[in-house]
Amino acid sequence: MKPMLFEDDPQFWYETLRALGHAAYGGSDFGEVVATAEKITAGDYDSWYEQWSATAERTATEARTALAGGHRVTARDAFLRASNYFRSAEFFLHGNPDDPRIAASYERSVDCFHAAARLFEPKIEPVEIPFEGTVLRGYFYRAPGDAPAPTIVMHNGFDGSAEEMHFFGGAAGLERGYHVLTFDGPGQPAARFHDGLPFRPDWESVITPVVDWLTDTRPEVDPERISLLGLSMGGLLAPRAAAFEHRLAAVIAVDGVYDLGQVSTKNLPMPRPEAEALLRAEHAPEIDAAIEALMKTDSTARWAITHGSYAMDVATPRQFLASYLDYTLADGIAEKITCPTLVCEAEDDLFFAGQAQQLYDHLSCPKTLQLFTVAEGAGAHCHTGAQRLAMGRILDWLDTTLNH
Repeated sequence: MKPMLFEDDPQFWYETLRALGHAAYGGSDFGEVVATAEKITAGDYDSWYEQWSATAERTATEARTALAGGHRVTARDAFLRASNYFRSAEFFLHGNPDDPRIAASYERSVDCFHAAARLFEPKIEPVEIPFEGTVLRGYFYRAPGDAPAPTIVMHNGFDGSAEEMHFFGGAAGLERGYHVLTFDGPGQPAARFHDGLPFRPDWESVITPVVDWLTDTRPEVDPERISLLGLSMGGLLAPRAAAFEHRLAAVIAVDGVYDLGQVSTKNLPMPRPEAEALLRAEHAPEIDAAIEALMKTDSTARWAITHGSYAMDVATPRQFLASYLDYTLADGIAEKITCPTLVCEAEDDLFFAGQAQQLYDHLSCPKTLQLFTVAEGAGAHCHTGAQRLAMGRILDWLDTTLNH
């Protein structure tokens, strides 16, 4: 898709498209997004923060005014949009984890989502799932009816939140009669912000307690029909969990990711074994210089490395790239998945091009590959900008798979 804004900055354009796409489920208004983006200086993280923060504050004020006047639907809708705009505001700030704007924007995003959640009928329920001495924070969407119903567990990926999953699948699943559980795992906003938990590759250690919680505490959940959807980097994490947690009835990778080590070594001018050794070395000044040069010329690499260092809780860009080497479905892991698996692929994926096909090729379980194309407006990473189209296909597949 030709960028409508930020023509020379693919990362700023993708994040603008992401905000636009959430309009499908109430997370933005087209005009609000365009009016905000037009005031932003391309590549300027402070400018991005200032303009999105201003739009978020204005929208939150409108929400509070509507609620005070008894206009609950207007308030709900405005709180949803404000939550997404606050999320956007702090998106590029993680190069300095101590920047106070991160906490302020994140807390406002969550507060606005909670305010919106209380205005839904039925209410969206904030939940806390016991996890290794602390909790994983998320939301339970209860489907209508009294009989046990199928449940979709959903989580985001490298940089998104449980609140954002409302727009990336939560609302769509509820519309189709599924219970939906969204949550943040280690490395994701709530766990990183509240407990300092970085990402971890053994994602089954995260999903197993989540499934335990559903089966032990939620009688409305049909334990035989619990599925798992992972978004973006979650397209590796969710299949990784399914390789070892066999109570899952289905797994969905939006989009499929096979090996993050391919991402961290692709720009290094040497064979992969040598690149891996240098990334993990105690000292590798030539590689450090090459990474620094890449960050100066590639806006996507600049953002990914700064945010990734925060999410992985590492001190240097090279340590971040080294951490990616541990996130893989190679060496027989993908082949351990036994449940039906849907692998989604974006034709014009900015981050993981070609990896969905790799994952699909390594699966030995019942499997489906679903391509989303540029021609249909759905070729961007995670089909941003085409959420209604994408969730229709994805959840129709799940309906058929679970006989729902």
